[in-house]
This record gives sequence, structure tokens and C-alpha cells, in this order.
Amino acid sequence: MRFASPLASHVLFAIGPVPISQPVVTTWGIMAALTIASWAVTRRLALRPGRAQAAIELIVETISTQVRETMEAEARPYLPLIGTIFLFLLVANWSSLIPGVEPPTATLETDAALALIVFGATLWFGIRALGAKAYLASFARPSILLAPLNVVELFTRSFSLMVRLFGNVMSGVFMIGVVLSLAGLLIPIPLMALEMLTGAVQAYIFGALAMVFIGSAIGEAAIPQSSQQESLP
Repeated sequence: MRFASPLASHVLFAIGPVPISQPVVTTWGIMAALTIASWAVTRRLALRPGRAQAAIELIVETISTQVRETMEAEARPYLPLIGTIFLFLLVANWSSLIPGVEPPTATLETDAALALIVFGATLWFGIRALGAKAYLASFARPSILLAPLNVVELFTRSFSLMVRLFGNVMSGVFMIGVVLSLAGLLIPIPLMALEMLTGAVQAYIFGALAMVFIGSAIGEAAIPQSSQQESLP
């Protein structure tokens, strides 16, 4: 039995000279579904929330608390990015449970794009919090001799973020596919439950690492913000 390379993506159609692969279509579908779901949930907010609104508020508050505790900063500037990354990864990882759907996070292109988003956000928030000069100077701490290593680390940790997500998601999908082809439909059900847990854990780890990277970039600028919030009555 031959298995397709995990690095290859199935092309569904082309727009001019640009081929559109299945992970791209799945990503568009996930983004559209999340957008519609967000609009449907938030278009009729009430002071006395129903079950759906209460569940959404619980998710938002949980992510906000995690941002504050991890980054030691006010959560509001970072909540849209971290929350969107987490929800997208959660839905994308769980999309493998739909028959015939290949999760976009099982391809290097999607994971590289997510890692680049975190990389760009790290630079953006670091420069915005410290200023361009102070942020560049932070690479020379604690010694100017370590500046090249600190710059290389900025790129290598983004690369490791991509490889970690790709390896974990792709291996889970590949394992379920092999077991399904050998054992039939009922045996892989426990593995699918495990895949749901793994997908949730991978979404959390990616979001947590993004918070750590951004938190390290803003550095000492986050401490006065959190201290100021705690001092307010």
C-alpha cells in the first residue's frame, strides 16, 4: 500500500497560474465558519446572557486570564490575536475527524504561515512597547557578544513552532489513516477521541508559546501595565 507524501498537497483547481490545494480550501472554509459563527453569537448580546453567550464569555475570559498570567500584561491588546490563533487551530485540528477532510495544520504551508504570523506579531508588539531603538538594543542583553545568538534564536524558535505543530498533527492524522485502513471503522474511534484531545493540546501549546514569545519581546514594558492595573481600586 502506498501513502502520499506528507509534504505533498492535493490540488483541487487553479485560479489562473495559481494552484489551489485542499488545505487552502479547508482553511477558507474554517475562516468563513468562524466568521459566521462569531457574527451569529455576537449580534444579539444581552445583559443577561443565554447559554451560548455565557459559553462564549467563559472562553473569552479564560483566554484573557491565560494571557494576563503568561505575559504579565493587560490582555486586551493581545486577546484578538491569541484568541483567533487558538480557535482557528482548535477547529483546524479537529477538522481531521470529518471524513475526507485533511486538516490544514497537517501541511507545512499552513504551519509556516501561522509561525510567520507569530514572528511578525513578536516584532510588532516588541517595537510598539519599547520603541525600535530599545527593542533592537534588547538583543544585546546581557552582553553585546550574545546579539548574534539572540537574533538567530528569534528565527529558530519560529521554525521550531512550525515543525512542532506540523509533526504532531500530521503524525496523528497518518496514524488514524493507517489504523482505519487496516482495522475498519469501529477500532479507530478511541484514537479519534485521542486525536481530539491532542488537537486541543496542540492548539493550547501553540497559543501559549506565542504568548511567551510576545511577552519576552515586550519585556519590562508589560510590568508597569500590570502593576498599574493591580493598584487601581
